[in-house]
Amino acid sequence: MAVSANRLELLQIADAVAREKQIDRQIVLEAMEDAIQKAARSRYGQETEVRAEINAKSGEIRLSRLLQVVDEVENVATQIATEEARRKNPAAQPGDWIAETLPPFDFGRIAAQSAKQVIVQKVREAERDRQFDEYKDRVGEIVSGLVKRVEYGNVVVDLGRGEAIIRRDELIPREMFRNGDRVRAYLFDVRREQRGPQIFLSRTHPQFMAKLFGQEVPEIYDGIVEIKAVARDPGSRAKIAVVSRDSSIDPVGACVGMRGSRVQAVVAELQGEKVDIIPWNPDIATFVVNALAPAEVAKVVLDEDRERIEVVVPDPQLSLAIGRRGQNVRLASQLTGWDIDILTEQEESERRQAEFEARTKLFMGALDVDEVVGQLLTSEGFRSVEEIAYVELSDLASIEGFDEETAQELQRRALDTIARIEAEHDARRKELGVADDLRQVDGLTTAMMVKLGENDVKSLEDFAGCVPDDIVGWTERKDGQSVKNAGFLDGFELTKDEAEAMIMQARVKAGWIEAPEAAEEAGAETAEAEA
Repeated sequence: MAVSANRLELLQIADAVAREKQIDRQIVLEAMEDAIQKAARSRYGQETEVRAEINAKSGEIRLSRLLQVVDEVENVATQIATEEARRKNPAAQPGDWIAETLPPFDFGRIAAQSAKQVIVQKVREAERDRQFDEYKDRVGEIVSGLVKRVEYGNVVVDLGRGEAIIRRDELIPREMFRNGDRVRAYLFDVRREQRGPQIFLSRTHPQFMAKLFGQEVPEIYDGIVEIKAVARDPGSRAKIAVVSRDSSIDPVGACVGMRGSRVQAVVAELQGEKVDIIPWNPDIATFVVNALAPAEVAKVVLDEDRERIEVVVPDPQLSLAIGRRGQNVRLASQLTGWDIDILTEQEESERRQAEFEARTKLFMGALDVDEVVGQLLTSEGFRSVEEIAYVELSDLASIEGFDEETAQELQRRALDTIARIEAEHDARRKELGVADDLRQVDGLTTAMMVKLGENDVKSLEDFAGCVPDDIVGWTERKDGQSVKNAGFLDGFELTKDEAEAMIMQARVKAGWIEAPEAAEEAGAETAEAEA
C-alpha cells in the first residue's frame, strides 16, 4: 500500500467502517492519520514529529514534519536554525514550529501491519465509547435481546448495538436459557472497563418486577398509581406496595387487572413467582400490618428510634405470619424497612408477666418494701428507682393506699439507693482508671463511664475518637436477616443522634474542633470585616 493510493478508495473504506461499527466517520479518518504517522516515523525516525492530514472531501493525504526553531541546532531531526527557518517564514522566531512537507512513500509490509493495528485499536476504542455513551443513560430500564452464549452459568446477551451479561446470581433460580432465546432483563449497571463497557443485567433485581408492572399497568405508566416499595425472594415470592394519587382508583385492583390478567403477565415473566400486592400507608404500623397479610395482627408496638416493630398475632396465626422458612416476615421487613419481631398473644402475656415480676422484685430490693407495694408501683407504670425518686410527690401520694408520709419515705429510700449505687459506680470507675474529665460531657453518667472503661475508653480524647455506632451499636443485614451489633453503651436507651451530640461535645472539650456557635460567630465576623 502506498500513501499515494486511490483517494476515493480511502474515503470509501472510512465510510464502510463507520457504518459497520456505527461510529463517526471523522474518528475513522483520524485513526488512519495516526496509522500513517506511525508508519512515517518508522521511515524517518521515531523522534521525528510527523503530521498526516487526510482531506475529508477529496481523500488527499498531506504528510509533513514539524521542526522547532532554535538559535543553535542540536538535533537536525527535530530542530531548525533560525536563519534557515526565516528563509521559509520571515516571521519565524525561536520557539516557533515550522512545517516541512514530506514526499509520499510506500509502506513496507511491517509498517502496513503496524498501521492496520493502530486503525483497529482506534476504531475499537471509539466503538466502546459509543456503546458506553449509549447505555449509561439507560440504567434503570428493561432491555431485551437474544442469548448469544452461556458461559459457566452466566448468560451473554446480544442487545443489537452491544453485548450485556446476566451473571449467574442475577438469574431466577432454576431458569435455563439456550442460544437464540429472547430474554428481557433490568439494566442496573454500566461500567467502563479495559475490555470495553460492561453492561450488567438482572432478572432478580426488585426493580425488574416494578418495571414489568409499569409496562403492564397503564395507571403506573401514567403516574396515577405509584410503586412505593418492592421486596423479592426471586423465583418464589414477592411483595409490592402501591398507592394511588387518585382516590377513585384502587391501586391494588389496577395492578391485578381484569381476572388477574395484568399480574399474571408479570408472574409468567418471573417464572411463576407469586406476587402479593399491598396497599401502602404512611402510618408505619398500618403498613406493617398490611405487609404481613394474609396473617391477622392483634397488636403492634413501635420502637421508632431503632426502627423496630413488635407484632403480636393470635396463636394459630403464628406460622402464617412467619411464613415458610421465615419468608413472609422477611419480605415484610424488606418492604417496610423496619425490623419485625413476631410474638404470639401467649408469649406476649408471659413476657409482660415476667417483666412485671422483675420490676416488682427490683422495687422490693431497692426500696425495702413488701411485695404488695412493689406491685402497686409497677402497676402505676414506674419502671425505675430514678422515676420514683424524682416524680412529683403529689403523683406518688395519689396512688391508692399511699399518703404523703408514705410517698416521702419512698422517695427518701429511692434517693438513698441512687446515692449508694452512684458511689459503687464511682469506685468501679476509679478502679478502671476512667478519667474525671469525661464528666464534662453532658448526659454521660457514672454508670456509662464504667461501661466505657470496661471497653477501654478511659479519657475525654478516647471518647472523642469514637463514632456513634461504637456507642449505641449498629444493625446490618446478613442473608436477609437483621443482625444487631452491640455498642459500648448498649442498654442505656441512647439514640444515635444523642450519641453523636455527646461525641461532638467531647471533641469540642478536647480542643479538636470549635464549638458550632463559635464557628458561626467567627464566620459572621469575617463576613462583616470583608464587607
